[in-house]
Parts: sequence; structure tokens; C-alpha cells
Amino acid sequence: MDNFQKEVEERTNLTSSNRFELLLFRLGTSRVDEQSELYGINVFKLREIAPMPSLTTFAGMASPMMGMANIRGEIIPVIDLPAIVGCTPKTGLNILLVTEYARSTQAFAVESVDDIVRLEWSQVLAAESGVRSRNITSIARLDQANVGNRLALVLDVEQILYDIMPANRTVKMDSDKTTAFDLTPGAVAIVAEDSKVARSMLEQGLEMMAIPAVMHITGLEAWNNITRMAAEAKAEGRPVSDKIAFVLTDLEMPEMDGFTLTLNIKRDEFLKNIPVIIHSSLSGSANEDHVRKVGADAYVAKFDINELEAAIHGVLDANTVARA
Repeated sequence: MDNFQKEVEERTNLTSSNRFELLLFRLGTSRVDEQSELYGINVFKLREIAPMPSLTTFAGMASPMMGMANIRGEIIPVIDLPAIVGCTPKTGLNILLVTEYARSTQAFAVESVDDIVRLEWSQVLAAESGVRSRNITSIARLDQANVGNRLALVLDVEQILYDIMPANRTVKMDSDKTTAFDLTPGAVAIVAEDSKVARSMLEQGLEMMAIPAVMHITGLEAWNNITRMAAEAKAEGRPVSDKIAFVLTDLEMPEMDGFTLTLNIKRDEFLKNIPVIIHSSLSGSANEDHVRKVGADAYVAKFDINELEAAIHGVLDANTVARA
């Protein structure tokens, strides 16, 4: 138990240095080019790795749903991951990756697990311009520059779950009219989110709240824009709050993660009073404790638009009181 706790603490502390651990696995050969690609998922999303158990199926259940598994007394849906990405397992579906993601638990069936590697987020690049798949969010370079060319495709689990269960990902406010926010005219929300479906849902939600927002795919892209806007505010002799109302960031992102983005903001004298809300599918006490350590003003688990609205009201109201 002591060794397990030590591993958890070490894994959590990686986030302070813009690093993380990636589980590498295989799904079989592609139906297009018969290649066997490496895929990856953040270890923080995993609850456990288990051998394939017997499954219970129900009438009307169709691919990619495989059935339900009893995992330690909990009934969990099992999803055929190779079927989703277009692969054919050569040795069968042998392993379950049990994940806790966006307030839900599910298991993904895979062919085999390769390794766990520690990477810097700078080794992960956004995939939107280079990979023609709605299910891939980023590409991880497993080797340091000029050493090797091993790559892993990082899955957009939010997109996969949305496609399978779209009814569970609707953006709906409890009331038709939201309470007005205390925003400086001209100020915008800076949003950092690498998942396409999550960005779309955030855009819808912020539009419902009448909050102007600038969307970014990576933490680094958001940070570069924040520093540019801060420089403009300084040159104009204005507070940065005249430009940026708050920052809303995911945790897992290519190039720079949400922990590092938050630390950069809170360690900068000119920027430190910008409210930061972390909005992530990564759950659990270890993540929430670390959110507090990096100085974020609020944490909201994906995706409940009403909780997000309440968190935005909370940080903006607190910021108004602090400035008074």
C-alpha cells in the first residue's frame, strides 16, 4: 500500500513539471493499410487494467457496445475500441481498460497493452491538422528529438463517448435565462480545450451565458494569447481584467497542460488575479488536491453546464469583492 501511494504521489507531482504518464496499447491492424499503430491514454484516466471477463449482452445491443461486465461488483458497459477506430485484432480482445471519465465509468476492450511511458506535454502535438480521424485528439512523440521516431495516437475519449451516447452530452441550462455576469465590457473568456466535441459544447454553453470567448486548442496557444493581451493592457495603462474576464482550461492538452497554464498565470504579478477555472474529465481527490495547489480558483468536472455557470459566477463575484 505504501508503494502504491508513493506511485500515485509521484504521478501527481509530474503535473508540476508539465509531464504525465501515457499507457500504450494496441488495437490490431488497420483495415486501411494493415499497420498496427500504438495508441495512448493518460494513466490518470485509468481505474484499472483487467483481463477480458465474460460479458452479458442484451437484445438490441449493437456495435461498438459489446455488453456489460461485472467488475468488482460494479456493472460497467464494455466498448469495442478497435471497431471504433477501424482496426482488426489478430489475437482477439484480451484486455479491458476500465476508465473514469466525465462522471462515468466504462471499459474499453483492446488487444494488448505495451507499456507506460513518462512524457513531457511538449512531446504531444495537436492532431487536428495532421490526422484525419475524429477520434484522435493528439500525437505523442515517444522519443526525444533526433533520437527516434516512435509515435502514439492519443484518443479523443470525449468524442468517442459522445458518438456512442450523444444524449448524455447535451448542453441544457436549468433555466432559459441565465443571471447576468459581472463582466468588464470588451473582456473575454480565454478557453483552452483540445477535444473538438468539448470545445463545441463549451462554445454553446458560453454563448447561452452571453459570455464572449476565444477558443484555443492547446495550453501553449492560450498562454501565448494571454501574454499578448497582457502586453497590450500594460501598454495602454489598463488592468488585464479589462481584456481577460477569466480563463477556463482543460487539464490534458498538447504542448502545455492546464496545471502548467494555471501556474504560469498565478506566478505572474500582472496576471495572478485572473480567475482560473479548471474544467476536466480527470476526476478524483488527487487531481482536485493538485488543482488547489497550483492556485486555480475553481474546479468543475465535465460536463454539466449548470455547475460550470455556478463556478463562473463564483469566481467572478469573488474577484469583484477582492478588487473592491
